[in-house]
Amino acid sequence: MPLEFVISALVTLLVVVDPVGLVPAFVAMTERLPASARSQVALRACLIAFSILVGSALIGDWLLKNLGIGLPAFRIAGGLLLFWIASDMVFGWRVSREAQTAEQAVQEHVRNIAAFPLAIPLLAGPGAITAVILLAGRARGDLTMLGGLLGVIVAVMLASILVFLVAGRLARLLGVTGSIVLSRLLGVILAALAVQFVIDGVKAGWA
Repeated sequence: MPLEFVISALVTLLVVVDPVGLVPAFVAMTERLPASARSQVALRACLIAFSILVGSALIGDWLLKNLGIGLPAFRIAGGLLLFWIASDMVFGWRVSREAQTAEQAVQEHVRNIAAFPLAIPLLAGPGAITAVILLAGRARGDLTMLGGLLGVIVAVMLASILVFLVAGRLARLLGVTGSIVLSRLLGVILAALAVQFVIDGVKAGWA
């Protein structure tokens, strides 16, 4: 297994996924959760993202071709959904859960934000999926190289979990006011990122 391939794959995925860059998003989205729930979010999000990226490496190209779905469509759909989340963060909207207990509400919130937007499209977004599919294509059926790519995905997800776990300390340092300000500011940034996803998808679709 060429060492250059593994290094190239590791650097590519670290840059595309950017775990450190996702710390503000993780902190803002989990500001009202206890430490144990934040750990659950981190673990669940990384497991979901891991599954998506491994699936992309193994059958991504084949699946997209057979379904007639292009990556530009992923960018547009992901951008629209991300914009909805950004709006929720900016305006502080909260879905009423009057019929649920506090514990049920927390567990539902954990499941929801772990799947979206943390796992998709922040950790395993169109860029990461594209990178994995391209790297798998470079392996050209070589099981050793493909195994190396899967190992790289594991390493990147482990790094993401560790970064998210440390992010909890930052949340405590920020306090309530700091978390609110960060949430609103990040919501604006996420909205801009969502619009950029849509623009990139439209450009790629017309290219």
